[in-house]
Amino acid sequence: MTKADLVELVAARVYLTKKDTEVVIDTILDSITRALASHDDGKVELRGFGSFRTRQRRARQGRNPQSGQAVHVPSKRIPFFKPGKELRQLIDN
Repeated sequence: MTKADLVELVAARVYLTKKDTEVVIDTILDSITRALASHDDGKVELRGFGSFRTRQRRARQGRNPQSGQAVHVPSKRIPFFKPGKELRQLIDN
């Protein structure tokens, strides 16, 4: 499902224009993104759906795929999604 598909589906269900629905979806996604980016322990929990968090990846040694030379990959924070129990059960059935 693309963002455009989601906008169309939500607009039809809540009787909003596609433009208004797109603003709402953009606001939700922007709020999640800002919450994750603004905290070291950023977490957004949507009960029944899941939680978005950030995880710290350790620094490591990688390889340049073209030259095969070892390169240092610094540590970084990455976004992570953990599905909630209800979502896992729904998908499993």
